[in-house]
Amino acid sequence: MNRTSRMPLVKVISPRAVGMRAMSVVVISGLLMTCSANPVTGRSELAFISQAEEISIGGQHYGPSQQSQGGQLKVDPELTAYVNEVGQRVAAYSPRQLPYEFVVLNNSVPNAWALPGGKIAINRGLLYELKSEAELAAVLGHEVVHSAARHGAQSVERGMLLQGALVVTAVAATVSDNPYAGAIVGGAQVGAQLISQRYGREAERESDLYGTRYMAQAGYDPQGAVELQQTFVRLSEGRAPGWLDGLFASHPPSQERVNNNRQLVSQLRSEGFTAGDAGEQRYRQRTASLMANKPAYDLFDEANKLLREDKIEEAESKLDQAIALMPREARFLGLKGDIALMQRRYGAAIEQYNLAMARDDAYFDYYLGRGMAYSRQGNQARAKSDLEASVKLLPTALAANELGTLALAANDRGSAKQYFQMAAAAPGDMGAQAQANFMRLDIADNPTVYVQAVPVLDRSGRVIVQVTNRAPVPMATVTMELRAVLNGQLTRIPFTARNVPAGRVSQYDSGQVLPANTNMQQIQAQAIVSSATIN
Repeated sequence: MNRTSRMPLVKVISPRAVGMRAMSVVVISGLLMTCSANPVTGRSELAFISQAEEISIGGQHYGPSQQSQGGQLKVDPELTAYVNEVGQRVAAYSPRQLPYEFVVLNNSVPNAWALPGGKIAINRGLLYELKSEAELAAVLGHEVVHSAARHGAQSVERGMLLQGALVVTAVAATVSDNPYAGAIVGGAQVGAQLISQRYGREAERESDLYGTRYMAQAGYDPQGAVELQQTFVRLSEGRAPGWLDGLFASHPPSQERVNNNRQLVSQLRSEGFTAGDAGEQRYRQRTASLMANKPAYDLFDEANKLLREDKIEEAESKLDQAIALMPREARFLGLKGDIALMQRRYGAAIEQYNLAMARDDAYFDYYLGRGMAYSRQGNQARAKSDLEASVKLLPTALAANELGTLALAANDRGSAKQYFQMAAAAPGDMGAQAQANFMRLDIADNPTVYVQAVPVLDRSGRVIVQVTNRAPVPMATVTMELRAVLNGQLTRIPFTARNVPAGRVSQYDSGQVLPANTNMQQIQAQAIVSSATIN
């Protein structure tokens, strides 16, 4: 159902009529919708995504979403273990027991997000700004509520109600500061949309309210939630670089939220939560390595910025300094490979990607870059293997377009069309080129799907061919055969229409002239399209 379609009939089945006391059922266009209490707020709400489906959605998109945001921070597994420990401690007090997971992402943008089903991530960029374990618990508790209260699932449901199926706009984003990553395409667009969505004011209020309560129940000082929001407000007012692109885009701070948290802390104090743990020293100890490595990541960020400004030599100098400080950080080595690839030093690029993979073999960008380098060297087998591995981790337009080109070179037109069609979802020149590549193949394979031709007579008896081009691209040639039964005999005349405009009906003089009194319907004339090409 598109946005302009009439809404379907809705049939409400009374709970009493079917012997159910706690649940009503609504059927909308074949979708089974239940009305039940929200597990966090207790409010009655409609839902037609089950808990099992929520968990499945989160699990399906957790990996690609991590990839699109820089991948996991593999160089510091103890930090991830610590964050997961705090997260699980808070999540234990959620009334909804989901398979919660918490990871730290290798991304300098201060951000945290949650997918349906309890899949949660926090960037190292946000960890830099926290001052205590209680503040960390406040962040993770907030995200726990987004999952537990079905905020992400509700977004999916709204999309399904509006359009009959979840339709996600292509996400035009440079992935993880890598200019070679291209736009996210395929099913990964869903996860990208979910983690970048802006929650409504009520959802944010609920997450602050219940997340703070959960952290207090877990033994943390709820004052940490107030201090966290105060930090966010201060940084947003100062417009610190990167902040408005991260957490604030989806979780806007405000003095109202600070005040609400203060009121909640007063309420919790009155309930007996007076001896909570701030965990300042413990947080400093457990994040000591992260903080010590911050100068190296700052240099890495500077290198990325310089690359976007096309200052390659300066960027490489900054990157070399970062590598000297942290020689085992795979992201630094991967960017070194990207620079070599940009400079067409394919052997050097492959060497750097190999070094990066030796430290982290589960990040899409290294396979993408090495696959591109192999492709430029003419090593199609290795290029195909690496690019396919990249797409499995995170489908991108660049990888799909290159795989389409390799498939076409191997005369595998079916696979080439599939890859080009995937890449065509990307915005800009890359998507347009992929669309043209797909159309070129599909028009050649299925010309009658796009083009129809009908012969007609003008008053002078001249045969005019009306060519309808339904494709969004102009046709260079449309080859057909004009057939007519004249005086009981079948006549076949080859004809080619050239430069056929897109999306319109055009007329072409066939060069054939019949007697002026000839009736076209009586002679059973037709035009059979045999092939079509685009430039």
